[in-house]
Amino acid sequence: MQADRRDFLKSLILASLATGLPLQRASAQKKPSEKELAKTSSLLAKKIPSTGLELPVIGLGTWITFNVGNNKGLRDQRTEVLREFLSLGGRIVDSSPMYGSSEEVIGYALSKLDHPKSLFSATKVWTSSAKEGLEQIADSQRLWGIKKFDLFQVHNLDAWEDHLKTLFKMKEKGELAYVGVTTSHGRRHDELEKIMKSQPIDFVQLTYNIEDREVEQKILPLAIEKKIAVIANRPYQGGTLIRRLKGKPLPAVAEAFDCKTWAEFLLKFIVSHPAITCAIPATSKTEHLRENMAAGRGKLPDKTTRDAMARAYGAL
Repeated sequence: MQADRRDFLKSLILASLATGLPLQRASAQKKPSEKELAKTSSLLAKKIPSTGLELPVIGLGTWITFNVGNNKGLRDQRTEVLREFLSLGGRIVDSSPMYGSSEEVIGYALSKLDHPKSLFSATKVWTSSAKEGLEQIADSQRLWGIKKFDLFQVHNLDAWEDHLKTLFKMKEKGELAYVGVTTSHGRRHDELEKIMKSQPIDFVQLTYNIEDREVEQKILPLAIEKKIAVIANRPYQGGTLIRRLKGKPLPAVAEAFDCKTWAEFLLKFIVSHPAITCAIPATSKTEHLRENMAAGRGKLPDKTTRDAMARAYGAL
């Protein structure tokens, strides 16, 4: 919080110089809200191992939440979610053709926001053949309204041999920055491990949360060894964890890393793992988005604290 106050005072000084107002008067005119203070502090970030580029540890997923079809009111509301996400320092937005109208709704929102340059665009290819994959990639570019994606992933490892060939060629031509694969199913972890060992991918996306921790055994250590970035999906088990914890008091260990909500608790457990680059919670509400983004600020739990978090969760 001290750093937040320093950043805010710095902004006041710059504002007073720009307007010609004395600092005392500028300060008296407006007191910072918690939301404004949050916007002045940077999100915690981790490096993509293959390039060193930093990404904020909290991203935005769009499964279900952005699948709102042509309803203009709902599209505009999702636009406000995306606007708030970007204003709070968010960058990576993840989607897929499997998510219904989500890609089209993202494109609608981006057009309303003048296609912000800070965006780290991530989507997937989800077809059974290379030919269909090329068509789908072109569709995603059209729907998002962008010419070059930052990250393209093979969704749930479907036809991954063919699609990785396509994506690697695109990367070589400079048409794509990063290549990855995804899975949300434990039964495919053996195949994921095979790909991680044999293919020069930049990212894997998988399910990881305080309840689903199987990947800690082999997959996450392998990601560290192979220098592969990891995106954690389903951080709340599709909302199940949040509903289960509703009304329960936070355990005492939460004080060790300035945690105020269960959303922060669950997300900080995920992103504090050394192998995890970012988590991508999905939401349709700006108030929930702010809770998610709060997990990207302040202290992260160390290993001892993470162990205590897991024990406290298991005792509930």
